[in-house]
Amino acid sequence: MKNPLLVVSLVFLLCFAFGCQNKAEKAQLEKFKAQGKLEEQKKGVVGNFFAAIDKNDFDKLKQLSADGFSFREPGMAEPIGFETLVQVIKTHYAAFPDWKHTIEEMIAEGNIVAIRLVQNGTHKAPYEGIPPTNKEVTMQALFFCEVVDGRVKGGWAIEDYLGLYQELGMELKPKEVKK
Repeated sequence: MKNPLLVVSLVFLLCFAFGCQNKAEKAQLEKFKAQGKLEEQKKGVVGNFFAAIDKNDFDKLKQLSADGFSFREPGMAEPIGFETLVQVIKTHYAAFPDWKHTIEEMIAEGNIVAIRLVQNGTHKAPYEGIPPTNKEVTMQALFFCEVVDGRVKGGWAIEDYLGLYQELGMELKPKEVKK
């Protein structure tokens, strides 16, 4: 060996470089773990939100909803607030008293939780002008909920109302053309 000081310096430099890299990797890993934990908590909030709906527990639903809550669906002219959502839920559960949400998949990224679920219940009272059929019906749905500070700030839904109406006996037919 020509210069042991050079070898020791090189070994020290390599150890320092790998040590720093390891610390950076550990910090990145901790960041991912923390993000994953937060996203799991947000999925829990959304799961509890749907459980409160199914139990008609509007006090719990209020606790899980952020101030300024808004909900949207395709076809709605304007988003609705929390109080209107409660009225919609009450009206729906009056017609389908055993209505339940079965969450099949939940994915969280950042503040958004995406939910794929199946809703089902028995049609026991008039609904949207349709007399009770006593049929058990199923409706597929996708929900996207924004969760901020442990509360649902808002949501967007895509629900298969056409399928629901068909299960209740409605028919889809082309519009008649006047000649």
